[in-house]
Amino acid sequence: MALQIQPKTLSKIGYTNNVARSLATLIISKYCKHDTKEHVIQILEQILDTPQPFVDDEIWGKLARHFCPPEETKVFSVYELREKALAFKTYGGKYIETIAKEQMGLAMRLPVSLAGALMADAHVGYGLPIGGVLAVDHAVIPYAVGVDIGCRMSLSVLEENPAFLSRYAFQIKQALKENTHFGMEGGILFPQEHEILERTEFQTDAFLKNLRGKAVRQLGSSGGGNHFVEMGELELFDENCLGLPAGSYAALLSHSGSRGLGTEIAHRYSEIAREQCRLPKEAGHFAWLDLDSEAGQSYWMSMSLAGDYAQACHERIHINMAKALGVKIQTTIGNHHNFAWKERLENGQEAIVHRKGATPAHTGEPGIIPGSMTTSGYLVQGCGISESLYSASHGAGRAMSRQKAKENFTQSALKKMLTGAGVQLIGGSVEEAPPAYKNIDRVMDFQKELVNIQGKFRPRIVRMNEE
Repeated sequence: MALQIQPKTLSKIGYTNNVARSLATLIISKYCKHDTKEHVIQILEQILDTPQPFVDDEIWGKLARHFCPPEETKVFSVYELREKALAFKTYGGKYIETIAKEQMGLAMRLPVSLAGALMADAHVGYGLPIGGVLAVDHAVIPYAVGVDIGCRMSLSVLEENPAFLSRYAFQIKQALKENTHFGMEGGILFPQEHEILERTEFQTDAFLKNLRGKAVRQLGSSGGGNHFVEMGELELFDENCLGLPAGSYAALLSHSGSRGLGTEIAHRYSEIAREQCRLPKEAGHFAWLDLDSEAGQSYWMSMSLAGDYAQACHERIHINMAKALGVKIQTTIGNHHNFAWKERLENGQEAIVHRKGATPAHTGEPGIIPGSMTTSGYLVQGCGISESLYSASHGAGRAMSRQKAKENFTQSALKKMLTGAGVQLIGGSVEEAPPAYKNIDRVMDFQKELVNIQGKFRPRIVRMNEE
């Protein structure tokens, strides 16, 4: 039997005009057959109180738009760009394409910009280039964080030596197939548990509440593109930042972000930022939210949740893999490289530092900088260089676009490269062929003042999305 809520009840909670009551009654009869009366009333009250988070909702959007003010009454501010860009430090500029430098220069013309830097792995992005670091004054730029909020690296050192990788290669491949999931939809085959799913943000924020189901489904999974889960050999140097004896270990390395949760947050708040912050057309992607505004605070809360969710995904991947292989993890470290942080600049001023494809590298801070599927990645420790905004590269960086890689490499050529490097690949595509990336050792050489190398990770069995 369809759920019914009487007009008298609707009027009591604030639905005092006929249009609102009619819309609500129609939606309830059509879509809420299996909901409780209490739950539906709670949603109706939320829409009445703050309709904006529901305007794009497939079910409640029409009702929410009824309560939103007309477009012409929305408050927005118009800004002009600086005539001349602020200076910024570039690392390895000889190997960075001109358009990426121009993107960074445009970011440095924003009236809220304070400082910037371009890492040695930089290449073209949307808005801020990948490898760009931008400090701004009391504002956050959703597109400068990016759509994959909290995309990060995570490294677990196992209580096994590298011989484990060859002795149990078959079991490792099976474990990777059964305990990782890549691609747009869903997650791994069995339900995942993590305290992140009980966070109050999922209960108190209507927009995030609608995303919780997707977060549940995708927990413990990875996306597409260059995301991976791989087993390899970690060589640790003397007096390393992990506090482990020097030597070689079997290790698990993963790269992925906040999945659909982060993407939805990024798109929603980028749109709100463009509505509230009007910039010249060429700088539209840099629209920002004032941190004192309701939207700014909501984005910051949502971004922080997405970052923690990304970390939770990595935690589940590493726990599942260790359990499947019957091994123990000695220690795990990780770092975001698509995020915004409240930090202080060298002059003491507080700023919001956006790192879009850049690794935090404050003094003594550990980080992971991968190469490609056939080249070494590096365990590093930050040197705390203010000129780089306490940052380093997040990888080797692309030397060619995915389309160009598809045009230049074949599956047989990729297979030959992998065989020559002693790497086994599950999934993957020619878009991620090693020559599509810059020379990681050259990138590391350009940033030797930014980080100290503590160890090297060599991939052996790599799992990526099956294109």
